Amino acid sequence: MHGSTGASVTSSSLSSSHGHSSRPPFECIALLLQGGGALGSYQAGVYEALAEADLHPDWVAGISIGAINSAIIAGNPPAKRISKLRTFWHEITANPLLDRISALGDHWIRGDFARELFNQMSAATAIFQGAANFFSLRHPPAWLHPDGALEATSFYDTRILKSTLERLVDFDRINSGETRLSVGAVNARSGNFVYFDTTTHTIGSDHVIASASLPPGFPAAEIEGEYYWDGGLISNTPLQWVVDSEPRQDTLAFQVDLWSARGELPRNLAEVATRQKEIQFSSRTRANTDQSKRMQQIRWALAKLLPKLPDNLRDNEEAKILNAAACHKVYNIVHLIYRAKNYEGHSKDYEFSRVSMQDHWRAGYNDAVRTLRHPEVLARPTNLDGVFTFDLARDGRE
Repeated sequence: MHGSTGASVTSSSLSSSHGHSSRPPFECIALLLQGGGALGSYQAGVYEALAEADLHPDWVAGISIGAINSAIIAGNPPAKRISKLRTFWHEITANPLLDRISALGDHWIRGDFARELFNQMSAATAIFQGAANFFSLRHPPAWLHPDGALEATSFYDTRILKSTLERLVDFDRINSGETRLSVGAVNARSGNFVYFDTTTHTIGSDHVIASASLPPGFPAAEIEGEYYWDGGLISNTPLQWVVDSEPRQDTLAFQVDLWSARGELPRNLAEVATRQKEIQFSSRTRANTDQSKRMQQIRWALAKLLPKLPDNLRDNEEAKILNAAACHKVYNIVHLIYRAKNYEGHSKDYEFSRVSMQDHWRAGYNDAVRTLRHPEVLARPTNLDGVFTFDLARDGRE
């Protein structure tokens, strides 16, 4: 994607500058992808940089657009993953009118005001037409279908997404166990959150579509007689699923978020709508990380304390319960969070222009390259709690 994204660091320079000739000292490399619609090409850019550094995930977990990116990654051999991601993102951002406008060059969409108008035009196109090979406006509209029909429950039809996924993803490879895949969804009737995981399920395109079925835009996906919506309704970030799963593993986790929990106080209604989405879908990633760190401190303390107990206490029921929670595993949690531009508003998650897709991809690539310049990101934590967190935006390190 270097030609279209303008990424400036080559594979050889990235690998040599960090010495990534061997695998980092972790049992599991996990890639965690948040939901965020059209912003999801940021995750593709991050993955491109990780792949160039030979950091191939053992486990990919995603929600919504993160589930789609995750399936493309897990459902292809490493040598084909970037090209398949590129194909997906180029296909769903294909729009002849917008492509002609953007082809006129920066002279016509220069500056925040012009770019904002262009993005609003692009978002309006998605509202009234959909996105190619992803979703289309329902005809006839939902209110012309009888109550109880699935077509009566959404504005858009996602049947084309099924064929897109089955063309770009090898689900036999996904279910082979080579790379673990988890996608989060919500049961539309019970309201329960569920992860479809290759350790417990045979994953197909319907499971991925379920994770990306955000109502009322998209209809619920049917799986084994139950109906599921987008996991982002409850939790848009799969961090807890990975760090709390048993058996625990030494884990290097790249948490790639498309919404930032931090932002400025809104000044008008448009900014209120944008800020509301950011807060709603960021899923408080940093707060969850802090909670995970605190829990791991407790697990480490238990692991050190329990062997010191006298035999008469070590064998009682309370000690056995505590022993099950004790853990000496270590975690590196590396945050990569998209930082929206000034001209991007509340429609940024359904603004599917090619130029914005390339901007997001480039931003993800560059953020990952800058993050990987820090050797501590790939080193086992040496602190007392066994958890190291790295956040370039917060820490300010370059």
